[in-house]
Amino acid sequence: MNSIILKVCCIQNVDEAKLAVRYGASALGLVSVMPSGPGVISENKIIEIAQFIPPGISSFLLTSSQDARLIIEQQKRFGTDTIQIVDRLTEGTYREIKNALPGIKVVQVIHVLDGSSINEAVSLSDKVDALLLDSGNQSLDIKELGGTGRIHNWKLSRKIVEESACPVYLAGGLNPENIQQAIEEVNPFGVDVCSGVRTNGKLDEKKLALFSEKINQLVIRR
Repeated sequence: MNSIILKVCCIQNVDEAKLAVRYGASALGLVSVMPSGPGVISENKIIEIAQFIPPGISSFLLTSSQDARLIIEQQKRFGTDTIQIVDRLTEGTYREIKNALPGIKVVQVIHVLDGSSINEAVSLSDKVDALLLDSGNQSLDIKELGGTGRIHNWKLSRKIVEESACPVYLAGGLNPENIQQAIEEVNPFGVDVCSGVRTNGKLDEKKLALFSEKINQLVIRR
């Protein structure tokens, strides 16, 4: 029996980072330029927060780039210990990224839409350090790559967890009201929350405290 890993995404500043860590976050998400969605901060702000994050807490750089070379350049500028690729990698390979950035973890986002998402996730799960299941849509004219506040089909997510060769985080519309059900239905390695613990765009201490409390009341079987 193990505790759920909590990742708090869309961190806006050092104060939010401190608050998330205080309530048990093991990872913090820092959002670089995106075609849509909340949480984007400047390069200087990402660097500032990444330098603050204490040892033992993972720093995730969210990138919408689909080019391995550009992703490598981003990480070198920002200094995070994890790269979260929110779109499909179309230029270069995961191996190229990992060879260029030894010790840096790579997390691939899978936007769970239908049964084909299971095949996509499983086929990539032996190439990355973790998968993160979200509720975006890459087929729209303006891509949705996260922060939608929508849940997706958790039965599909559960199937991915069962078949994946690597750990799986669950994201997409999670909040204090549904987090226990989500964990029980999907059995993820970790959960990732953004809008579900925010009010008017700001990290809400009461919501975050309740979200963390609900997670701590549960353990998962691995």
